[in-house]
Amino acid sequence: MRNNNVKEGAQISKQQKSRLIEMSDGTLRVRSGWAYLYILPGMALLLLFTIYPLIMVLRTAFYQKYIYITNTGEGFGLSSFAWVLRDSTFWMACKNTLILLLIALPITLVLALGAALLINSIKRLQGLFQTIYFLPYVTSTIAIGMAFLWLFHSDYGYINYFLQLFGISPKEWLTDPTLMIVSLSIFSVWNGLAFKILLFLAGLQKISPQVYQAARIDGASPAKTLFRITLPLLSPTIWMVILVSVIYVARTFNEVYAMFVSFSGGTAGSGNAAITIMYYIYWMFYDQGKVNYAAAAAILFLIVIILITVVQRVVSKKFIHYV
Repeated sequence: MRNNNVKEGAQISKQQKSRLIEMSDGTLRVRSGWAYLYILPGMALLLLFTIYPLIMVLRTAFYQKYIYITNTGEGFGLSSFAWVLRDSTFWMACKNTLILLLIALPITLVLALGAALLINSIKRLQGLFQTIYFLPYVTSTIAIGMAFLWLFHSDYGYINYFLQLFGISPKEWLTDPTLMIVSLSIFSVWNGLAFKILLFLAGLQKISPQVYQAARIDGASPAKTLFRITLPLLSPTIWMVILVSVIYVARTFNEVYAMFVSFSGGTAGSGNAAITIMYYIYWMFYDQGKVNYAAAAAILFLIVIILITVVQRVVSKKFIHYV
């Protein structure tokens, strides 16, 4: 009798378990359905504004001839890519972008890290300083570019005014091909500094204060603390800032447009001497009307950015110390 009761209880418990499993499966299906419904608007926006334009650019890049007004193309192949790779203006844009990167990247890293360390060490009025340095980031790049245009103006700019106070002759910041890249680099550093400081501050605040307390107890000097503790623990942020800076400089467009296009009347400085990759794509599309060549240049630019991202992932796994 007792064994029968045990068997019946076991059968009931098995039935209850199976019902619970069925109910949980049904609940999971309902939740999954709601989850897909929640992400549907985001996916629709992604498809509409990212995936679809990318497919259209890729299609246009392979046309040998493309008519923008009728949205029709002729021929199909790699001739647009070959034309872009033979274009001297494209390589000038690549050279200028690389020079801009080599100048702006190290200066931005040093200034942003130094400012972040200083702000992080200030306990009082830290919020005020964070607001002040972040203001340029939320200001229109075009508006800031117009201000820099006046600063670097060869006739009545403040930069030349201060140079003359020290007995230095005025410089043609907006027309000399060499100085144009220098002035563009200064603008790029200043314009991107606020966001880099924010990233470094976020990384510094992740480091546990107990690490610094242990270093002080051991008698570590400020320099040793910086190079043995802060920088190694900050290496993920440093690497991310480097990647962001590379992509930011490669996408330089508003700075060129604000400082040089309005000044030189439609080109990126005299003879397009200050042209960058992003402005080359814009110039080829809107000014030259060569849509298929602009699309080919955009695809080449995308490939370079993807390669940089892949290298960043590989290097970060080997040399970055995550907390």
